[in-house]
Amino acid sequence: MRSCHEWTVRDEDGVKREIRVIKEAGLWRFQSKRDDVETWTYYDNKKTKPPAADVESLLEVLERKYRRRRAAHSDIQLAKHMLSLLPR
Repeated sequence: MRSCHEWTVRDEDGVKREIRVIKEAGLWRFQSKRDDVETWTYYDNKKTKPPAADVESLLEVLERKYRRRRAAHSDIQLAKHMLSLLPR
């Protein structure tokens, strides 16, 4: 089953950045796009890893959604595992 999570943050220079995370077949696919750039940046877990801050934000989003019964506990566990594999 496919699940999608989206949120917006401001980078250090004040530019808004939209982050989209899609879970397909048990894998998270991260995408991000800054307002001053027209194309999306895609992160696949093999070549380019998503920033640790984005994975931490995903974990916060999932925990909030889990409290409202909108996310599965297995998604939280998968995000924690992914965060543990990233360099900080």
